[in-house]
Amino acid sequence: MKALITGASSGIGLEIAKVLDKKGYEIILVARSIDKLEKAKKHFNNEPKIIIMDLSKEENVKDLYKQTKNENIDILVNNAGFGACGFSETIEVDREIEMINTNVKALHILTKLFLNDMIKKDSGYILNVSSSASFLPGGPLMTTYYATKAYVTSFTNGIWYELKKRKSNVHISALCPGPVDTNFNNVANVKFSVKPMKPDDVARYAVKNLFKKKRLIIPGFGIRFTRAISKFATEKFLLKFTYGIQEKKIYKK
Repeated sequence: MKALITGASSGIGLEIAKVLDKKGYEIILVARSIDKLEKAKKHFNNEPKIIIMDLSKEENVKDLYKQTKNENIDILVNNAGFGACGFSETIEVDREIEMINTNVKALHILTKLFLNDMIKKDSGYILNVSSSASFLPGGPLMTTYYATKAYVTSFTNGIWYELKKRKSNVHISALCPGPVDTNFNNVANVKFSVKPMKPDDVARYAVKNLFKKKRLIIPGFGIRFTRAISKFATEKFLLKFTYGIQEKKIYKK
């Protein structure tokens, strides 16, 4: 049994890899930092294979598939991604395009390619790491990030239903956590305004519910409760609410 995890040098990706390692899966870690991946290897019972790859470039994404398509991957975890916080005009366009390429394009390509292989053998799991941000109508001060995660959840939902209607043994889930104590806030240049979850707790919850074949995996009662309440709020209120959260992230630094 083999699992391929992108964005696996730290945070949720690394913790999911560690959980799967303990379950006996052979692990393939993918990230752009060789130093971080080499350090990550010490956390495993069995030494994982590492692949150094910048997934913001389409040709690299396709090359990753070519390198691993014969590995008979049982679980694909699309975790690579990042965010940026600030007024839209202050964030460089090139940085946002890199975000779209990583958060959306790479995930889309890998999902499609590995899904095709899994359907042929009628087995396999795909976990697309999205965010609770995907449930909101928009993300003022993190507009591009919220939009990318809305894409991930919508894309995953559609495929999930297609697989269900065909009675396929392939399963796909979207992991939609709230704030998690990872390197995300350092990359986005913010500080969380609420207490974040621990990445190892999120990882265990994610893997457990992936194997339960849950469509949406939402760690933390608080996030699940907030999502339920938000269904009764207006979009204008939710935009105002979201703006307040992001504003605190910026000015709490």
